[in-house]
Amino acid sequence: MSTTHTSLITDRRSGIIPPLIYRQPSTLISRAVTAAAANSRHQSARRGGRNSKRYSVSTFYSMAAEQDVEVQDELAEAQLALRELKSKISSQSKQNFVLERDVRFLDSRIALLINRALDVQNEMASHLEEEDDTFGYFLDDRKMQQYGNLFFLLQSEPRHAATLCRLVSLGEIDTLLQTVMFTLYGNQYESREEHLLLSMFQNVLVAQFETTTEFASLLRANTPVSRMMTTYTRRGPGQSYLKHTLSERINGLLERKELNLQINPLKVQEEILAELEQEYGGELPPGIVKSTSAEEAARDPQVRAAIEPRIVKLIAIANSFLDTIIGSLDHVPYGIRWICKQIKLLTKRKYPDASESAISSLIGGFFFLRYLNPAIVTPQAYMLVEGKPATYPRITLTMASILPMIAKLLQNLANKPSYAKESYMIPTNVFVESNKQRINKFLNDLCEVGDFYESLEMDQYMALSKKDIIISITPNEIFNTHALIQRHINVLAPKEDDHLRILLAEVGPAPQQVPRKQNKALDLQLFSRWEMPIQDLTTTLMSENSITHNDILYMETKAIFVQLLRSLPYLSRPPLRLARIAETAGTANDAQLVRKGIKVKEMLLELEQLGVIDKSDGYSVLAEEIEQELAHLGDLKLRVMEETRSLESVYKTIQDHNNYLHSQLETYKAYLQNVRIQSGGGTGKKQVGIGVQINEVNKGKQKPTKPQTQGPVKFSHQQLERDGIIVETEVPEYRRSSTFLMISSPVPGTYIISLHHKGRSNAIMEIDLKLDDLLEKQQDQIQSLDLKYIKVDVSRTLQLLTKTFLSRNK
Repeated sequence: MSTTHTSLITDRRSGIIPPLIYRQPSTLISRAVTAAAANSRHQSARRGGRNSKRYSVSTFYSMAAEQDVEVQDELAEAQLALRELKSKISSQSKQNFVLERDVRFLDSRIALLINRALDVQNEMASHLEEEDDTFGYFLDDRKMQQYGNLFFLLQSEPRHAATLCRLVSLGEIDTLLQTVMFTLYGNQYESREEHLLLSMFQNVLVAQFETTTEFASLLRANTPVSRMMTTYTRRGPGQSYLKHTLSERINGLLERKELNLQINPLKVQEEILAELEQEYGGELPPGIVKSTSAEEAARDPQVRAAIEPRIVKLIAIANSFLDTIIGSLDHVPYGIRWICKQIKLLTKRKYPDASESAISSLIGGFFFLRYLNPAIVTPQAYMLVEGKPATYPRITLTMASILPMIAKLLQNLANKPSYAKESYMIPTNVFVESNKQRINKFLNDLCEVGDFYESLEMDQYMALSKKDIIISITPNEIFNTHALIQRHINVLAPKEDDHLRILLAEVGPAPQQVPRKQNKALDLQLFSRWEMPIQDLTTTLMSENSITHNDILYMETKAIFVQLLRSLPYLSRPPLRLARIAETAGTANDAQLVRKGIKVKEMLLELEQLGVIDKSDGYSVLAEEIEQELAHLGDLKLRVMEETRSLESVYKTIQDHNNYLHSQLETYKAYLQNVRIQSGGGTGKKQVGIGVQINEVNKGKQKPTKPQTQGPVKFSHQQLERDGIIVETEVPEYRRSSTFLMISSPVPGTYIISLHHKGRSNAIMEIDLKLDDLLEKQQDQIQSLDLKYIKVDVSRTLQLLTKTFLSRNK
């Protein structure tokens, strides 16, 4: 390239070459220029604090080109599929969060119903109302615009949500977190929303550290802040990591059905004595006495002999979990690592003399106590057990004791590390001692991630050029957030000219919550009340000497060539012949390609006349930049397809969990129906607002009708065993194919279960089972019910009875 040509390229980039009067640029270029202009204006207006970097238009062009909607090729299709999948995951995660809240609420109320506290029925019914085809609550255009301004401000300035999270009570935090984490920042895979949410976390953590007086209580208590941190880990990326890291280990343990690692001496002695009783016909041999304390039982030689190999196995399993967790460092979601980093930095700032192990214990308190260990202890709730919930392998009582012990060992290790409090756990201290350095290094390595401030700035500037920032939000989420802001406005916006106070005054008082059936999600378009997109882009940029018309011409030419090559990939082999590409497009059968081909030929000529590019060297500078952009987009396509494959399994798991939660609500609905029927005492029917019919006492001279028996319904032993309903059986294997159960329901909520063999007229066993009893056992987390010859899984039996009998009464 000649010296003159090199100089012209430099001049073009510095804005010295006189501009041409140029046509309006494309949408892609407009977005890039708008973002650059906004960045320039913000940079010149900002005073003090961290300086905003002035990014080039070409930087924003690359960001905009990745989402170019003017091209329909394999990359565009892959990106669309990925966006739709991410949207589904975000939406499904929010639905699951709401369902989990309902299940938790009903869990707490079901015990009251079991005790016949019927005054809570209506409260429960409101949580079981089904959606129907009625119209949702309507907001007029003016209110939609006002709320669009308000929620744009809340989204763009996370400090307001952070302050609310500190001000609300523990009873209010879940509703606020639903709006903040699953609606306001609900696009869990979009960098701008994720980074804004993390900025909110930073504000919350800074305030938490400032107000906490004792080091030992930092991030430990059950507060709105700790609930917020736990909820963050339940978003899509956090769940994906848990499944990737823990699922294989946990499912491997579940397959070892005979594994027994009980090391509590009293319980181990009980196991030994139970075997002796069975061996001696139900009585203990002479001289054998049950110990009265764990210490006494631990001195029993038989107990010690049973415990010692179990401790070795337990430590080996805990080490395998630890190896997997440490090896997963690179898969830990960025947001969770960034929160760990903030905990470390804030601890050092407030407690400069704190030891490394003390700092690691705080990080471990979040990463293990709030994140990993709950998933290890209750893997079904975190979708870590393989298969659909209805076909989960049964977690035996023995296994249910192993998982908490593994979690306890990991927590002891991450907690300073500290040592076991129970005397029988003391032998496991060797696990803590041998892994102290490893865990401290891992927890410190978790914090080794970069900050996102610069990329967030670019995302924010790009957002100013968009008109499609839309969130899916329910009226009650809007009104609840509105009410919280209204209540705390003097803390959130103390000055009269604060933007939040101005917007609150415009929108007026917070409306009341609407009925559940009207609380249907609506699309709320967000836009700034103050940051309007720049109208005359070229004039603005020229006045600031930041970009010329020639820069826009050059980028527009590059953008069109990239679009053409994405549509005509066979022409993309280097070296690129730009003139031939333009000619081929200009003579194609596609009208859009023809227009672009003719246009780009004219633009090449203009750039050559300006001396920006040179035809004699094949427009090498422009061709080189186009090749780089295509290479970047090619790599992007591979990343998009890989990410899509990974997220498809996450989405399936979340869907399965959603189905499981719905089945739980169906069980509660059936139980509420049964309670209402029995409390009514008659057969008159009345709608209760949840899609079920109840019986009431008949008035006048109407004769009460006798309840109609449902069933019997026949279920084979093999079918129930295969479905995981029968979990243990004394029926010999050779007779199971001819064994079956008959279940009937003489009155709602009461079941007669009988066990039969083919060829025998009488039942081997018959039992009267109450729905109340099953629900009480589920509430007490009792997993199996002994029916003499068989043991059945409580939760699956509930689902079977609900589906077979109570669902028919709706």
